Amino acid sequence: MKGVKKAIALAVVAAALLVLSCSRGDNGKRVRSVYYWSTVLDIDTAKQRFMAEHGVERMYVRYFDVVPGDDGRPVPNATLRFKTGVPEGVEVVPTVYIVNDCMAADTAGLAEKTFRRIMQMNETNDVMGVKEVQIDCDWTRRTRGRYFGFLRTLVALARSEGLEVSATIRLHQLAETPPPVSQGVLMVYNTGDFTDIECHKPILDTHDAAPYLRHLGSYALPLATAYPIYSWRILFRRGKYVGIMHRDDDLPVMPGDSIVTRTPTMADIMEAARAVTRRKAEANGEVILFDLSIQNITRYKPEEYEKIYNCGNI
Repeated sequence: MKGVKKAIALAVVAAALLVLSCSRGDNGKRVRSVYYWSTVLDIDTAKQRFMAEHGVERMYVRYFDVVPGDDGRPVPNATLRFKTGVPEGVEVVPTVYIVNDCMAADTAGLAEKTFRRIMQMNETNDVMGVKEVQIDCDWTRRTRGRYFGFLRTLVALARSEGLEVSATIRLHQLAETPPPVSQGVLMVYNTGDFTDIECHKPILDTHDAAPYLRHLGSYALPLATAYPIYSWRILFRRGKYVGIMHRDDDLPVMPGDSIVTRTPTMADIMEAARAVTRRKAEANGEVILFDLSIQNITRYKPEEYEKIYNCGNI
């Protein structure tokens, strides 16, 4: 009888794990997603082709930022302009980035304003079928109380409209109490100090990520995982950080300056994916690429993007 009870218990655990692993998709099917992080939504032919070729079903679209205003109170900034819509059949998850300093200020009414702005943008731009909104904030222990309070209010507002709320989870936040949302997205990037010219892998270094990932297995929140496909061009002057150059004319370049390019290697991305799988396989039930731009979707070969999306099987 003990053997039978043990077998039943193991079966129950296995079933529970299966439910968790399928929580982001339908019938256990892995979900392929992208972030879209720009100020203009322009899904041109090349982006449409990429999404169709790789079976992208979900887009996390940055709607606007929330930053400290002149008086220190949080205000919206860099609101997305819709030049095009999204391809038919692709789900949109409106995403809002909130500067952490906003959570150290007066946040009264912020959740209501944020949610109302998201819903207005959905209506104005005919964004249909939204099921979820996401908040991105690099909160710390100092701001955790206000941030979690903001999220609880936002969750109540969203659920009154039949929507769920998710939040990004940075690697260092894995050691903290999970935020009070339905699910999270683990951001497996920005692991190093990009302002240090000697840091050659600031976007993704698996050695830097490893100490944080040891908390992943016990993290009590369903997760998807986002992996980097972007690159940085960083300007240094006499070995000191000046800024990131998105375009050649972003910053004045002086004689003797250095412009270095930092790009994650496919080997590092695959190693990170394997590490996530070992610690919490269901977190690779949805894989998200950060982010959808022409430069990023032509940086690697098509079969390499497939490798990232199939990381749950490696």
